[in-house]
Amino acid sequence: MTEKLTTSVLADLRSVIPSHKITFAQAKRIAEQQANRLLALSGVTTGPQPSGSLIGRLPRIRIVTDELPVSVSGTTHWSGSHWIIVLNQADPVARQRFTLMHEFKHIIDHGRVDQLYTGNNRYTAAEQAERAADYFAACYLMPKRRLKAAWAQGIQTSARLAQRFDVSIRAMEVRLQDTRISAVRDSVLMPPLGTISTRCSMTPSLVTKGV
Repeated sequence: MTEKLTTSVLADLRSVIPSHKITFAQAKRIAEQQANRLLALSGVTTGPQPSGSLIGRLPRIRIVTDELPVSVSGTTHWSGSHWIIVLNQADPVARQRFTLMHEFKHIIDHGRVDQLYTGNNRYTAAEQAERAADYFAACYLMPKRRLKAAWAQGIQTSARLAQRFDVSIRAMEVRLQDTRISAVRDSVLMPPLGTISTRCSMTPSLVTKGV
């Protein structure tokens, strides 16, 4: 983490959100832009991207783990003085990392969801918000440039790439599809690392459910 990571981080990430309504494709591009800005601020250029150590040092944000229903990966709510991100303590670390960044995107979006997500004939506004949060988490934890570099180095299976970036195999498979990088499943059985989270309720708290 660099000295640049100060109280202005949220303001910086929110500054790229326009004041007018946009399409979902534009909202996803903004999510990627925000992830890239956070990557630059983290100062980390190799290895898995930091998640808890990064977000936990931002002012007015607290991260806790607690017992949650099996179907819920995380929740976020405003306490009156802090944002509280609650992660399911039963989830593997890789899944918690993804959930944390997913929830952080909801915090970034707070107060701006009406401009970012308007719904279309395929997804409701709430579904768009969930998908954008997943996309932001994927862009941050599995940066396209580093993913392609790992592939070029011969790490070319979903499982090995997931281990390299400390994410779940399912999250890596989705990211490989989004980036159009071909990959195949490992033939070696590996313990499940969890799946990406896909559901959230914006008020009164944000709730992320596993799939």
